[in-house]
Amino acid sequence: MSSTVSQKNSRIRHFLKGVEWLGNLLPHPIILFMLMCGILIVLSAILHYFGVSVLDPRPNHSGDIIVKNLLSQEGLAYMVSSLVKNFTDFAPLGTVLVAMLGVSIAESSGMISAALRGLVVGAPKKLVTFTIVFAGVISNTAAELGYVVLIPLAAMIFHALGRHPLAGLAAAFAGVSGGYSANLLLGTVDPLLSGITQEAARLIAPNYVVGPEANWYFMFVSTFLVSILGYLVTEKIVEPQLGNYDPQAADDPSILKHKVEKLAPNEKKGLMWAGIAMLIFSLLLAWTIVPEDGILRNTKTGLVAGSPFLHGIVVFIFIFFAIPGYIYGRVTGSMRSSQDIVKSMSQGMASMGMYIVLVFFAAQFVAFFKWTNLGSIVAVKGANLLINLGLTGPVLFVGFILVCAFINLMISSASAQWALTAPIFVPMLMLVGYAPEVIQAAYRIGDSTTNIITPMMSYFGLIMAVAVRYKKDTGVGTLMAMMIPYSFIFIVGWVTLFYLWVFVFGLPVGPGSFTYFSTP
Repeated sequence: MSSTVSQKNSRIRHFLKGVEWLGNLLPHPIILFMLMCGILIVLSAILHYFGVSVLDPRPNHSGDIIVKNLLSQEGLAYMVSSLVKNFTDFAPLGTVLVAMLGVSIAESSGMISAALRGLVVGAPKKLVTFTIVFAGVISNTAAELGYVVLIPLAAMIFHALGRHPLAGLAAAFAGVSGGYSANLLLGTVDPLLSGITQEAARLIAPNYVVGPEANWYFMFVSTFLVSILGYLVTEKIVEPQLGNYDPQAADDPSILKHKVEKLAPNEKKGLMWAGIAMLIFSLLLAWTIVPEDGILRNTKTGLVAGSPFLHGIVVFIFIFFAIPGYIYGRVTGSMRSSQDIVKSMSQGMASMGMYIVLVFFAAQFVAFFKWTNLGSIVAVKGANLLINLGLTGPVLFVGFILVCAFINLMISSASAQWALTAPIFVPMLMLVGYAPEVIQAAYRIGDSTTNIITPMMSYFGLIMAVAVRYKKDTGVGTLMAMMIPYSFIFIVGWVTLFYLWVFVFGLPVGPGSFTYFSTP
């Protein structure tokens, strides 16, 4: 029996090492997009020379879609003249930066950190595990805060309760990273992905709009699914396998003396007033969209779908975080003047430097892909292949999710992977008959569930550093093997929910979102 287990663990270690080796072969996502642009330029010339084309399937279009050459006079003129426009018109850029301004105020004031601490520390002992996973999922609203604050805090809480600290770390990591796309609120990831999806959808439907709220219904419910599954995996699989914790295994014994601090009175007061501000803002917002004559409803149809509220939802995300964040800061003293607001927003923008550089090259790749018609040709040929194979239902999406999950092992950045693959998959699946909103929801499942088992994830090193402090012989394979049960259960449970949601109950994945798409 022990020999069989040993062989199984050996195979897992070999697999994980293979994933790590493959991932290390890939360049930085920014360099990857630069290389892809170069490859695309050369490829367009070659395919144009050989006359690669496909019959345009759209009813209102006749003739063939032909590959256009970026190395031609027309192509060179296009690249030179459109470089800046491609960047500034890239949909995710402005929406993400605006949302980040508000989140930066809430994060800098300490409101989000205090809310997470209060949620986890104040939870009953029986619900600690569930609360940690749940807090991890909702922490994604504030970008990396869950990695920096919640994961070390969860390890400390588990140790303080006499439980294995690595089990607490694993539970928090599973929520923060494995449940990355799920949330109760719209965060910065929603406008980021929806903007990329919209650009890809316009390869087929030039005026198609995908809003940040496109997946909100599905991701709201997914928050509770991921929290429950994370709780069960921690309690039934991971923690029993870890066994009792040996304090002698700690690489840094001083960490065992750390105490989990409860919220100070001024922090509680700050959260109370911030909560009141959120409630008032939510009621005012509801007044503009719930009544049939609400001023932010669609003036033509009277519906919420296509309304100024949905089109401008990023503005409301900004306000929802900015005002309560500032109120919390004033109450606790972390923000004393308007200068502190400006400073927090500036720091937030400074942290987006890498993202802005990534967006510049991703925008060029997406624009070049569209101009050459390669996106449309790949989509049509791919859609025809899927139809001929009979892959047009749930099996198609299971395959798509698994492909995204595999790619995520090498390209763990949600925006980088989607910017690279959306121009291929979104048009292809649209031609098969599915709406971009549903395609994006499926992508988010694949992208999230394997974050926790790839060393290519940007915060993997940070998680390793925390784990080693509690157990000095922790290796990359050890951490990844510990997280594999979460990854497997998450993907099975999440795919099941997606199947029931879309194909059994026929529910929309978000406000005003469509399930099916018909070629215009």
